[in-house]
Amino acid sequence: MSKSILLNKVRQEIRRRNYSYRTEQSYISWIVRFIRFHGTRHPNDLSNKNVEEFLNYLANQKNVASSTQNQALSALVFLYKQVLKHSELLLDELTRAKPALTLPVVLSTSEVRAVLQHITQSHQLICNILYGSGLRISECLRLRVQDIDFDYNQIWVRSGKGNRDRVTLLPQICVSGLKKQIQKVTLLHQLDLKNGMGKTLLPYALEQKYPGESGQLRWQYVFPSKSLAKDPRSKKLHRYHISASIINRQIKKAAEKAGLNKKVSAHTFRHSFATHLLQSGYDIRTVQELLGHKNLKTTMIYTHVMNKGGSYIKSPVDGL
Repeated sequence: MSKSILLNKVRQEIRRRNYSYRTEQSYISWIVRFIRFHGTRHPNDLSNKNVEEFLNYLANQKNVASSTQNQALSALVFLYKQVLKHSELLLDELTRAKPALTLPVVLSTSEVRAVLQHITQSHQLICNILYGSGLRISECLRLRVQDIDFDYNQIWVRSGKGNRDRVTLLPQICVSGLKKQIQKVTLLHQLDLKNGMGKTLLPYALEQKYPGESGQLRWQYVFPSKSLAKDPRSKKLHRYHISASIINRQIKKAAEKAGLNKKVSAHTFRHSFATHLLQSGYDIRTVQELLGHKNLKTTMIYTHVMNKGGSYIKSPVDGL
């Protein structure tokens, strides 16, 4: 089996399992790097020791983060178990990259207010949702019209991290803006339909099951791109959502204008959302569900953020 045939099989298996395009790109990249590391030998001709050698090289010579090594490991496990059908991958002598024990950057409410004041009006709604609902930037931009539930004041997050659905709150301050945004989406969608377009990409095999659904308003993105683009998988021309890089650039500039010396990104709003809810006395299990964390330990990190710093412990020098 040639390398190109192997990579095509990997892509087919990834798409069959409905993994995201970003996961597909990541897995393909790591598999190519693994093959090149061993002189373009076919993975079937390589042993568990060869896999360990590559992963240990990443940890010891390249000094990659533990999350990066885990990503490479996941790609190779997928290759050998799901594509090449090996029964198991034994990595007894694997050197694990040490995870960084870092706490998330959290903004105070006044800092959040200062950053939001410097966000352009066209992107302020997105940032309000990031902070007000605790969404990841990818989850926010992937929202479809039908995911906004005004009657129950909630937002449906479809196929979030771990391919899990969840419900989070819809901030009242965002209701009016979202209704206006959906009106804009409606007009844009009608224009696309008039021009022979207007069909978006549906998850899983819904397009085959319901042929007319891709042209319905409810499936359109709440924050659509200004231009049409070709899907890298299906090659179909459609209107995707706006890029996350645009929002992150806006947030970075806004933080600079606000005079903050913290590294602020879209994910900082999510960290601040969780911390501020806990500070307000909400139950940690409730916060866990709103964030979509599978493990409570992931949510517990925000209690560490709350219990650090000058507001928790009085310095002895202040008693002199």
